[in-house]
Amino acid sequence: MAFEIPSDLNPALVGLAWLRGRWEGTGYRQWPGEEKVSYAIQVDFADNGGDFLHYLAQAFLTDADGQPERPLFMETGFWRPLADGTVDVMMTSPDGYAEIWFGKLAPGRLDLITDAVARTRDAKVTYTAGRRLYGTVEGKLMFSFDRATETEELQPYLWATLERR
Repeated sequence: MAFEIPSDLNPALVGLAWLRGRWEGTGYRQWPGEEKVSYAIQVDFADNGGDFLHYLAQAFLTDADGQPERPLFMETGFWRPLADGTVDVMMTSPDGYAEIWFGKLAPGRLDLITDAVARTRDAKVTYTAGRRLYGTVEGKLMFSFDRATETEELQPYLWATLERR
């Protein structure tokens, strides 16, 4: 993937520099007892000179023509690379979740697993654990999210392919 690392980028972020910027694409959501749906997604990874990236993802259900119909999910958080090649991620969602993720960073790839998932009393789902994969393939960002709940074992839930904008 061709991108340039800015000269003023905080040195701690060099390993995550491939994520910086805006990504847009489409994907699918599938879960037992629910219809498989397609969605459009926009993901922003931004920095302000600190040693972290700010993350914001917004997804919309799409109609048969691929046009956004209504919001599907939104989440935001902070990604902190550590000196040992791992990454700590903190995310929240208006669906009633706060998550702590950790993972190992490799060139153009990041595998994350949950360390903790906290839910509000009225969270939409009894989400308990997750695994995410972010990776680049031929300049595109591939994303997958496997989820577990109190009633379902860890299994594929969301996946998407995004392009840099």
